[in-house]
Amino acid sequence: MEWQCLTRAECEKRLGTSAQNGLPTREARNRLKEFGKNELEPPKRKSLLRRFLAQFSDFMVIVLLIAAGISFVTSYLQKDQDYIDAIIILAIVVINAITGLVQESRAEKAIEALKKMSSPHARVIRDGIERNLAAAEIVPGDLVLLKAGDLVPADLRLTEAHDLKAEESALTGESLPVEKHAGRTYPPDTPLGDRRNLLYANSSITSGHGKGLVTATAMQTEVGRIAHMISDQEAPQTPLQRKLEQTGRWLGIGALIICAVIFLMGLFQHIKPLEMFLISISLAVAAIPEGLPAVVTIVLAIGVRRMAAKRGIVRRMPAVETLGSASVICSDKTGTLTQNRMTVVELATASGKLRMDSAEGQNLLKLAVLCNNCTVSGGAVHGDPTEAALVHATPVSKTELDALYPRVLEIPFSSERKMMTTVHKIGNGKYRVVSKGAPDILMAHCTSRSAAAQNEAMARRALRVLGVAYKDLPSLPTDRASLEKDLIFCGLIGMMDPPRPEAKEAVALCRKAGIRPIMITGDHAATAAAIAKELGILTPGTSVMTGEELNRIPQQELTRDIYQYAVFARVSPEHKVRIVQAFQARGEVVAMTGDGVNDAPALKTADIGCAMGQSGTDVAKAAADMILADDNFATIVSAVREGRGIFENIKKTVHFLLSCNIGEILTVFVSFLLHLPTPLLAIQLLWVNLVTDSLPALALGVEPIDRDIMERKPVKPTQSIFAGGMGYNILVEGCLIGAMSLLAYSIGRIFFDIDPASPVIGRTMAFAVLSFSQVVHTFNMRSSQSVFRAGIFRNKKLVLAAVVCVVLQLSVIVIPPLAQIFKTVALVPQQWLIVTALAFVPLVVVELEKAVGRAAEKRNERRRKAKGHSAPSIHI
Repeated sequence: MEWQCLTRAECEKRLGTSAQNGLPTREARNRLKEFGKNELEPPKRKSLLRRFLAQFSDFMVIVLLIAAGISFVTSYLQKDQDYIDAIIILAIVVINAITGLVQESRAEKAIEALKKMSSPHARVIRDGIERNLAAAEIVPGDLVLLKAGDLVPADLRLTEAHDLKAEESALTGESLPVEKHAGRTYPPDTPLGDRRNLLYANSSITSGHGKGLVTATAMQTEVGRIAHMISDQEAPQTPLQRKLEQTGRWLGIGALIICAVIFLMGLFQHIKPLEMFLISISLAVAAIPEGLPAVVTIVLAIGVRRMAAKRGIVRRMPAVETLGSASVICSDKTGTLTQNRMTVVELATASGKLRMDSAEGQNLLKLAVLCNNCTVSGGAVHGDPTEAALVHATPVSKTELDALYPRVLEIPFSSERKMMTTVHKIGNGKYRVVSKGAPDILMAHCTSRSAAAQNEAMARRALRVLGVAYKDLPSLPTDRASLEKDLIFCGLIGMMDPPRPEAKEAVALCRKAGIRPIMITGDHAATAAAIAKELGILTPGTSVMTGEELNRIPQQELTRDIYQYAVFARVSPEHKVRIVQAFQARGEVVAMTGDGVNDAPALKTADIGCAMGQSGTDVAKAAADMILADDNFATIVSAVREGRGIFENIKKTVHFLLSCNIGEILTVFVSFLLHLPTPLLAIQLLWVNLVTDSLPALALGVEPIDRDIMERKPVKPTQSIFAGGMGYNILVEGCLIGAMSLLAYSIGRIFFDIDPASPVIGRTMAFAVLSFSQVVHTFNMRSSQSVFRAGIFRNKKLVLAAVVCVVLQLSVIVIPPLAQIFKTVALVPQQWLIVTALAFVPLVVVELEKAVGRAAEKRNERRRKAKGHSAPSIHI
């Protein structure tokens, strides 16, 4: 239906609704059942079976399935009925597929939950009452209220429009906001962009306010009819995942080359081609951490949920990684660094400061509350924030004061007069005149003007100062002008929007973490500077820049001098973009807060856009990567900490998986170089890969964040995941695990096996050491500190994973039916002792390496102090 042709009254009739009271709640519920939720249909999800089969699409898994098929066919042709290898390979592949499917489903559920947490809301009128509803619950006929900053939740026919403009570029291509009119109608063939009495879903209100009746929801809207507007429901691949995928490809190529070499070497050693093929393929599968992308997705999803619990709702998963690299946080002042609530902080008279609880101080506050137009209902104070601060500061209820001293007259405040006067009955037929206002104006009406020095001192500290004066009259004068003459000056009240208690600590934590905190505010320079000094943002060597100064300097000069400024005052949202770009040009990763419609460009320009959850507009939230549910600066810092922790845990997981896989490759490769019988069978390699690449890797991913994580410099986004010596450590630790497995194999083969050419005990010992040493190695990965200092039981999930892995490994050795399948034998106590000792060698060696590193660090610190130099500090 072409709603632009109909008048408002015709639209009401067609929709069966009211442009004043909206829909009845019962009717709205019925329509929700009839029309469904106001949501675009997501892309068709693959069935569970298709998603399960997709787990087998990996190149290495396909090769493994081919190997299982060859093994099965060969056994059938040889008529030896030995299908156990093929069955076990298939079982392990299926278990891996199920694990991948479960991990994928968990990640999707976590992401869907987060999308619901950040879903848009709308204000509607139902039963004549204004309600705040999820946009998904809106139905045709609903009466929607709109103001600047709102996203339009559905297609609407306007019933009221007051200076209303909407941005519709996504639909019409018109870059400028379009002015809307409720009273006009348009012919049927009017182009979409010229239908000025309609609003469309997903467009945004840039100015003004109005009301509209919902004409279409969900897929019936204009947006629903355009294919490219349908949002992609799949979790985006993060930059880290792309890096790991690239790393995996190189590892895969390398592993295939090594396996091809091992296969050829086995053939030269007259090992059966089928057996050698299975070993090579199994080794290739073991060498590539194919479960790593799934682990990364799970770790990111868990971290994002953890952030949400701390009031930081992440809308885009790549932002989690970027948060760990944040080096500059640009924050608004009001409500983010401060409490967004004016508070009385100081009282004074001409003779000096007054205590708030003194009789004189209480009397001053009572007079200010009498000359006050706030109302109190249900324990809440409603009215001007400055006047509300006075009511909150006075222990006596305003209601009681108004009852004791009824108001009989008021001369209201005006911007010209800058003062307000009220007259109250005080008993015995007398009246009290109370005036409050700008101190310099008020003191001109008083018999004493000696508080000017106190007023100037309080103003220099960026306090908002009000003066209070009074006089008593025997009767009510007929001449109002005389009411404000010859007043007795009572005192000064200093107010400010105080910093949040946690903000100062958060700023200090930023500095310790190498993050530069920047205040950007529309407030006056003096007020901003005072708050910034108190919080520790404005420090010696940094200064304040105003929007006026910003306008006078070119971008190149701003970029050059950007580190000189810690506070930007009286700036417009457009200035924020310039500030962000200046920091980015210096190589910084910038987080930016914003709440208004015009903040959206700055939020998009910043590496991490943080919208205010309470005061932020829908447009700001849509442009942001993260929403601060409590509008709190400390929440950003907490989110940065979580981001760093997530990145570190992913690095630990990568470190662990690659070092273990190198150990597996070297165990087999070196044995072939030495012309030894194969130390591990294909089924044993696959089992080790299954056990160690799943539970321990996931448990490392949820490792509690290191206590010193915020004492380190930010991670540069261009920095390789293997930087800082990690690549070297992976190689050394992999060699160590491989060496211990080969040593166990050699000891078992030489000293315990009856036939060294068929080393069953040697293989069992190598199999056990390879698996157990990897489980032990997970504890090395937990921290750069000693495992004992980090707390062995601090990560209970890792302890549980280790116990499960040990039990599983023991079961395939000591339980006869499983031992027969995995070609192992039960070990005697002496052999178990050797296995245990060798499995713990990686822990001992890495602990020694950590101790040597700490000792070297301390020596370097002592040398620096001896030379008179302190430790290098992070430049802020």
